[in-house]
Amino acid sequence: MQPSSRVTIRDVAERAGVSTATVSKVLNRRYGVAADTTARVQAVIEELGYEASIVARSLRNHRTNVLGILVADLEPFSTELLKGAADAIRGTGYELVIYSAGGQPGDHIGWERRSLTRLSGTLIDGAVLVTPTVVDVVSDSPIVAVDPHTGPSRLPTVDSDNLRGAQLATEHLLGLGHRRIAMIGGRPDLQSAQLRERGFRDAHEAAGVQVRESLMRVGGYDPEASARVARELLTLPVPPTAIFAGNDVAALATIEVARSLGLDVPGRLSVVGFDDIPEAAAADPPLTTVKQPIRTMGHEAVELLLRMISGEDLAGAHVTLETRLVVRQSTAPPAS
Repeated sequence: MQPSSRVTIRDVAERAGVSTATVSKVLNRRYGVAADTTARVQAVIEELGYEASIVARSLRNHRTNVLGILVADLEPFSTELLKGAADAIRGTGYELVIYSAGGQPGDHIGWERRSLTRLSGTLIDGAVLVTPTVVDVVSDSPIVAVDPHTGPSRLPTVDSDNLRGAQLATEHLLGLGHRRIAMIGGRPDLQSAQLRERGFRDAHEAAGVQVRESLMRVGGYDPEASARVARELLTLPVPPTAIFAGNDVAALATIEVARSLGLDVPGRLSVVGFDDIPEAAAADPPLTTVKQPIRTMGHEAVELLLRMISGEDLAGAHVTLETRLVVRQSTAPPAS
C-alpha cells in the first residue's frame, strides 16, 4: 500500500489480522467483537487514518451526519453566516459541507435546485439555503431557507427585521439634519431589499420629509454597480449630503468614490450601510451601519435544521431577528 493511496477497510482488516466483517462491526459499534479485538482494530484505524466514505456511511445507516450550507456565492454576508452555522454544530457530531454555486453570470435563478440535486440523497442529511432565489424546491431531506428572495414560505425561514433596520438608519440621518438623502438600493427581486427601501420611505413620511426620487438608485448589492451609481449621485449639480446604502459592500464602495472625488466623509457626506460585516468597523472612517445578526441567523438556521432531522415538523416556521443601529464615524450633521 502506497502512503498516498486511500486507506480501505481491507487495509485495516489486513493490518489488524481480522476479517472485513469484524472491522465493519467495530465501525458500527455492533455486538459480537471481543474487547481486545475492538481495541486492536481501533488502534489500526487510528494508525492508518481510515475514514469511511460519506456515501458508504449513508447507504449503511441512512445518515451521513453531514449538513449542507448552500450559497449562491461566497461573499461577506454568506461568509459571516457560515461562522454561526459552525458554532451551531459544535459538539453535535455533525459536520458541514459548504457548496457555492459560484455566482456564475446567467446562472442566477434556480441555482439551489441544481446544488441540491448534486448533494442530497447520499451526501447530506439536510441543507440550509442562503438567500435562495426560489423556495419551491423538492428534496427528500429537510431544508431551511435564510433570507429567501420571496420572503417566508412553506420552508422554515430565518431572516432579520429589514424594515425596522432601514427605518433606524434613515431616522438617524434625518435626526442629524439631512434632507437631501440618497438611497442605493439592493437587488429589486430580493424581498429584504424591498423592505429596506420601504423602511427608508416610511421614515421620511413619519418625519414629514419628502423622498427625493431623483436621488434613488439601484446598486444591486454589487460593489462595482454601487460605485458607479454613487459617482452619479456625487457628481450631480446639487449632490446629496447623505447616502443610505442597501448593504455595507455598497456603503464602503460609496466611501471610496467620495474619497476619489475629494469629498470628506463625514464632513461633506454621511454614509450609512446595512449588515455590519467585519469590514464595516475596520473601514476609514468606521462605518455607521444597521447590524443584522448574520452569525446568529446561521446558528438559528442550523438549529432548526437539526430539529427537523430529529423528526420535528417545522413547516412554515419563521424566525425574524432584531436589527439595531450601530453609530460610528461615517455620519455627522450636514455641512452648513
